[in-house]
Amino acid sequence: MKAAAASTFGPPDVLRIHELDTPDAGPGEVRVRVKVAGVQPFDAAIRRGWAPPFLAAQPPAVPGNEFAGVVDQIGDRVTGVEPGTEVIGFSTLNAYAEYVVVPADQIVTKPADMPWRVAGGFSGNGQGAHLALSHMGVGKGDTVLINAAAGALGTFAVQLALKWGADRVIGTASEENHDYLRSLGAVPVTYGEGLVERVRAVAPDGVDAALDAAGPEALRASAELVKDRKRIRTMLSFDEARELGIPLFGPGRSQSRLQSLVDLYNEGGITIHIRGAYPLAEAAEAHRAVERGHGRGKIVILVDADS
Repeated sequence: MKAAAASTFGPPDVLRIHELDTPDAGPGEVRVRVKVAGVQPFDAAIRRGWAPPFLAAQPPAVPGNEFAGVVDQIGDRVTGVEPGTEVIGFSTLNAYAEYVVVPADQIVTKPADMPWRVAGGFSGNGQGAHLALSHMGVGKGDTVLINAAAGALGTFAVQLALKWGADRVIGTASEENHDYLRSLGAVPVTYGEGLVERVRAVAPDGVDAALDAAGPEALRASAELVKDRKRIRTMLSFDEARELGIPLFGPGRSQSRLQSLVDLYNEGGITIHIRGAYPLAEAAEAHRAVERGHGRGKIVILVDADS
């Protein structure tokens, strides 16, 4: 099978097409013929050589931790899914490939009317936002700050916070993305120096919870604005979080969490903007786009060019 893999760790150009053995589904697993894979900062970090403690990524490393495709093989003891089922799924690695094998409890059925490009980029950021807001206890009456609100994770987080009853969601973004944030229901605020004062100007009664997907400066601003630091999470700045006494983001992706997001999508409660779709051979360009930041919505890789 073809896969976009890094034979050595480094800049985006290390991602090249490799011919790798097609994996087989083992007991409790399914093999999915991938149509679209989402791209996340986590994937770029893997490509650069970083890995979380539970993972040993060895070259040739195939990034990609979210995907959508068609089940084409099931292993022993798998029930409730058949070859030919269209699914959305998650992994830790290996989604930038024509086939990926995952445990059967890491997929859900794709809604028939969900475009493949949306499905491929749905699982990772959706579950990340859902998990963070859950841990922060976001709910009725809250004022919530989302840093990097126009990005893929921020787009989910804004909509989820409002769906869960937040009175106001303030989103930081570049000025060209302010209209987009308004369309999602957020109050836009510009990044940069003076952020704390700008947020206080639109939220004079204070901020109850904050999610950071922008970096250390935004996290420090969040720590100034939110009284209870247990109600802050960061997706990026873990060293600063330790320093500030902010809880670290923990694992928690699950089939049930993903299904709840799909249910919200089916109810019309979630919309996703795709800002870039790259063929598998241009995975390096997709990584460059993610690492530039300040983008609106989601970037995906078209493993199947017809998706």
